[in-house]
Amino acid sequence: MANSIFVLTGAGISAESGLGTFRDKDGQGIWARFDPMKLATPEAFARDPERVLAFYDLRRRNLLNAQPNAAHRALARLEQALFGRGGHLTLVTQNIDDLHERAGSRRLIHMHGELLKARCQRCGAVRLWPEDLSAADACADCGRAGGLRPHVVWFGETPMRMDDIDRALRNADLFVAIGTSGAVYPAAGFVAEARAYGLRTCELNLEAADNADLFDERRYGPASQTVPAWVDELLSA
Repeated sequence: MANSIFVLTGAGISAESGLGTFRDKDGQGIWARFDPMKLATPEAFARDPERVLAFYDLRRRNLLNAQPNAAHRALARLEQALFGRGGHLTLVTQNIDDLHERAGSRRLIHMHGELLKARCQRCGAVRLWPEDLSAADACADCGRAGGLRPHVVWFGETPMRMDDIDRALRNADLFVAIGTSGAVYPAAGFVAEARAYGLRTCELNLEAADNADLFDERRYGPASQTVPAWVDELLSA
């Protein structure tokens, strides 16, 4: 069994918890119903902050009512088992939900930020923020209002902790992508980097991603079924 596993997760792993995917081949994802240029860019926030904040308020309420599913729990179980054997799992998620944490995952990188946090554009402070967020809210650190925004990565912004991600990928034995579309970069390029580093690659997805041909192994079906089954096989090998 691989001793160091790098797992990339996307919206597909949280879909069965009631959180919508952003893109799917049926055109039913979030960005098919909402214009991301009006809701998920720094320019959109500057033009109409209340509209952007209202969109994220709805998503935050939806998240607070969601629960981790069997796929989240299986990855937490894998992390614990690897740690007990002297190995480790690095979990990099494109998701801004906290379902991995609630399932028990600890070694986690949120490359697109976290929905339940707010960041002050004036002083840079980041705080937990599970409530609705208004442009009138003041930052608890600097005391100024009008600067708080969701602690998420918008279009046109650089994903977080890319140096840590590259370091973990270089040191891994196995790369696994779960519930990803293979269409959003830089995450969609991780599998090509993994192959260049000589890693074995595996895709677990509801359907083939845009970059499916780059994976050595591919398994398709609901994440709540494919991920626990894959973990069980891995741990019994």
